[in-house]
Amino acid sequence: VQLQASGGGLVQAGGSLRLSCAASGRTFNHYAMAWFRQAPGKEREFVAGISGSTDITYYGDSVKGRFTISRDNAVNTVYLQMNSLKPEDTAVYYCATTFTSSTRVVHTTTGGYRYWGQGTLVTVSS
Repeated sequence: VQLQASGGGLVQAGGSLRLSCAASGRTFNHYAMAWFRQAPGKEREFVAGISGSTDITYYGDSVKGRFTISRDNAVNTVYLQMNSLKPEDTAVYYCATTFTSSTRVVHTTTGGYRYWGQGTLVTVSS
């Protein structure tokens, strides 16, 4: 299983970005996907997740109402639409997916995910 994240960049506070994560190596739609982020000197933090098949979504408290996770099974890609960005959103963003199919559960810890993408840097200037 391979995950390729893209879409990061530099944006001013209040702006928007959309991250993409393309998956390959297995049937995509049965597995939960998630985005985590890690700022310098901090632990990796859950941002958003989406279950397989049922598309149940769950968000970290710090991004609720601003970020939206979605998936397009036709192109094996999960997205993270980020609006109203704040300087504290600055981090490397990682996509991840589960080892087993997951249609009703969205894990919020790194231990729930087996495969990880390489990360894409998001920098929000004030």
